[in-house]
Amino acid sequence: MSVAGSYDCVTKSPMGDQTSVLTVNVDGDSWTGENAGQMGTLEITDGKVDGNTLTWTMDMKVPMPMKLECEATVDGDSLTGTVNAGAFGKMAMTGTKKA
Repeated sequence: MSVAGSYDCVTKSPMGDQTSVLTVNVDGDSWTGENAGQMGTLEITDGKVDGNTLTWTMDMKVPMPMKLECEATVDGDSLTGTVNAGAFGKMAMTGTKKA
């Protein structure tokens, strides 16, 4: 099973549900991609793959500069994880793989 692909995601943020499309391009035990949503597109940095677990960081610019530390597990077509937004704490992230 490959974790590569695009996922329709929802992140439970303090500003309400944020929808986005997370694109995962796997290369061995690392990955690149982007998370495109209502606040713009964030490039994936430091993407790592460990089995069906993804870890990565994103540098958010809007509404304020912040480094987001993320982790998610892929189970079939479902993605479940967290986005750690520093002082704002961890936000739940869920996603469904696009066909």
